[in-house]
Amino acid sequence: MPERRTVALVTLGCARNEVDSEELAGRLAADGWDLVEDAADADVAVVNTCGFVEAAKKDSVDALLEANDLKDHGRTQAVVAVGCMAERYGKELAEALPEADGVLGFDDYANISDRLQTILSGGVHASHTPRDRRKLLPISPSERQGAGEAGKIALPGHAQAEALPPAEEAPADLPEGVAPASGPRAPLRRRLESSPVASVKLASGCDRRCSFCAIPSFRGSFISRRPSDVLGETRWLAEQGVKEIMLVSENNTSYGKDLGDIRLLETLLPELAAVDGLERIRVSYLQPAEMRPGLIDVLTSTDKVAPYFDLSFQHSAPGVLRAMRRFGDTDRFLELLETIRGKAPQAGARSNFIVGFPGETEEDLAELERFLVGARLDAIGVFGYSDEDGTEAATYDGKLAPEVVAERLAHISRLAEELTAQRAEERVGETIEVLVDRVDDEDGVIGRAAHQAPETDGQVLLTMDDEPAPGRMVVAKVVASEGVDLIAEPLGIEGGCTEEAGR
Repeated sequence: MPERRTVALVTLGCARNEVDSEELAGRLAADGWDLVEDAADADVAVVNTCGFVEAAKKDSVDALLEANDLKDHGRTQAVVAVGCMAERYGKELAEALPEADGVLGFDDYANISDRLQTILSGGVHASHTPRDRRKLLPISPSERQGAGEAGKIALPGHAQAEALPPAEEAPADLPEGVAPASGPRAPLRRRLESSPVASVKLASGCDRRCSFCAIPSFRGSFISRRPSDVLGETRWLAEQGVKEIMLVSENNTSYGKDLGDIRLLETLLPELAAVDGLERIRVSYLQPAEMRPGLIDVLTSTDKVAPYFDLSFQHSAPGVLRAMRRFGDTDRFLELLETIRGKAPQAGARSNFIVGFPGETEEDLAELERFLVGARLDAIGVFGYSDEDGTEAATYDGKLAPEVVAERLAHISRLAEELTAQRAEERVGETIEVLVDRVDDEDGVIGRAAHQAPETDGQVLLTMDDEPAPGRMVVAKVVASEGVDLIAEPLGIEGGCTEEAGR
């Protein structure tokens, strides 16, 4: 009997990449590959790279080099790059990094097993020539669905397998005039970890043209997944023991526009929240300029939907935002946050910001500070501007000296750290619902409240003698804070609690 082929997937970057890796894992498992956790135990190490900013690209190269070192010491025979960096640079990456035995683009995902077998057998699969993926789909959003479903364009994280018997719950309704899919289908996906949290792709690509961002060029134009597929995958994950679903895409506020209904997310969320076994639904990647009253209402009033607002502000000075080809200003952003908290006082809010953008003045930086002080955000990510290949901003005049960018980055980062610690301290006395993530001897019982997304927004330490299993929901009162983290005393565990957590 021939020895089984083994493969390890090493994932870098965002939650969208994690979904893509689990799709690749599903495809490989279906074709007879054994999935292993440690690259040293695998015949092939597949590194799912990130190509967003320079630091992420460096991390991806380092991971590829580290995996390549295993070829001298362990079982590993081949190292293959996939993901955004591989898609974005293709042949250029292959030439610059000969340590990688293959560089595969998104169009290779459907045939990933054959590609890896060719490479493992000593063959060569030609690295792809990068292309602007925005040009692969029609300009009109309403004409895109056919191209995606017919397989004319690769949409990582959208793959479905065979048809399933109808579920008891009816799939989410499509807008009038949009034909339903053939029926609920199983996700072509294999979980790579046992966490009680999993991400589900709502869409791929982006139609926005932010001057600093290259993502649309290699992820393509915006295309939504059908509600029935999102609902089917969520049910499947719940059956695997997942308790929290995080909906991800490049821009969740645009969901449904290519299906004929820009308000489709408002319809879908209550149906997702009704899936048996789930405790929490979280929506990420929201565009402030596209927020609408109905979406705010659903996010702040639907049972099991976290009142969590991951808003992509990027800056608040009007001149900088216009140069970024974005909309808004300090006062409008503060008004949006006030509206949200008027409906859900405990709502969580986080955002990322770029400092040192070309032409940014001291007055612009002061305006950003004014916003940050007034916004009371729970989590803040700060990045120093750097040119990205192929972006409009890379051609701008008025570039700031690197030392000026570094100084502003350090200043705003210190401010952000102080402000988020203050915001955490404000939450002392609140009653929260904590989803237990892990229990270990060193840290104790660690979980997250509704305002805390995995890995990015801090965590909650529960002071309790019992050790509830990961995935249990614990009602607790916040008694202290440490930076962005909270310390809370349990009031009850789901199914036996006597006190409800406020929204």
